[in-house]
Amino acid sequence: MIFKRAAIAELTNTAGAVFTVLFSIAFSVVLVRILGEAAGGNIDSQAVFSLVALTALTHLPTILTLTVFIAVLMTITRSFRDHEMVVWLTTGQSLLTWIGPVLRFAGPVIVVNAVLALVVSPWANEQITASKKRFESRDDVSKIAPGRFAESASAGRVFFVESVDLDGARVHNVFVSQTRPDRENIIVAAQGVVQAQDDGQRYLVLEQGRRYEGLPGQAQYRLMDFERYAIRLDAKPHEPLAQTRTRDHPTAQLWQERSTWSMAELLWRLGLPAVTLTLALLAIPLGYINPRVGRSSNLIIAILVFMTYNSTQSVVQTKVQQGTLSFGVGLWLVHAAVLLIAAVLFVRRVYMQRWFPAWLSWHYWLGRDKRPSA
Repeated sequence: MIFKRAAIAELTNTAGAVFTVLFSIAFSVVLVRILGEAAGGNIDSQAVFSLVALTALTHLPTILTLTVFIAVLMTITRSFRDHEMVVWLTTGQSLLTWIGPVLRFAGPVIVVNAVLALVVSPWANEQITASKKRFESRDDVSKIAPGRFAESASAGRVFFVESVDLDGARVHNVFVSQTRPDRENIIVAAQGVVQAQDDGQRYLVLEQGRRYEGLPGQAQYRLMDFERYAIRLDAKPHEPLAQTRTRDHPTAQLWQERSTWSMAELLWRLGLPAVTLTLALLAIPLGYINPRVGRSSNLIIAILVFMTYNSTQSVVQTKVQQGTLSFGVGLWLVHAAVLLIAAVLFVRRVYMQRWFPAWLSWHYWLGRDKRPSA
């Protein structure tokens, strides 16, 4: 009992440290990527922090799975390296005794992972998609960041605004370039205001400006000064959002749809808690090391195993999505194979001294030749 409590405490402390490192790395990568998209005008700059938090939520199941795997592996490895496992084995216990503490440690994480994969992550993905669709449905001027050139949704206009009022309706020092097959228009104005019509269409009304019209490379340009000049903006506000992706659908909706895409997404969500459980068990026999050898090789093996497991699960998901593999078979196929590998490794570490009999080794026959004859 004392051993089990100590093992669970060490597993928890190790998992806390591993999770902190993994989450910090994932959060930094997500933050840099979203800041880059905001700087490029692909997402709303005011929604950066909410998007970072929502994206981090979608990565939590994978981070927790890897945390449990590495925590169990590092704890078992440390026990072998510090000869604590030798003391434990000499008392008549075996490596199988670690299954209980590992399951008690991993159980709450598996439950949390299931909730994240089945409920929280789909909701977070839905919020991310909705935020991006709302930004795409905004008019061109509403997307513009002061001091930066921005291309309109129709890819036919380029806007530049030096400054924007706090209400976002009035802009100052505006530059607009409109490209058409027969001519190119360049418009500059001291200021402008966004006005909405009764039909919901928006116009950018420029004031005190000048318009240049002509063809690039030719000297025949028309010049026109104006007091007011209206430009119709591309998109109407409050356009209905496009249909969300399968990964954004709630789990209950996926089960009701029963399409190949829905079942493939459901397979992935149900597989995340199973991956956490199987990797936690697999880490126990994988944690064995020679105390005279470093533990870096075990971590490398752990990363390769995790990547292979995830890649294989993705292949199975694709097969289910294409309809070449049934949902029932794909749900247990990969996890059963990993559990079988874990069982073989447990048998090797607990009941077998070597993979093959001694007489199959060339060391056995080499030593036999050197033995003195009777």
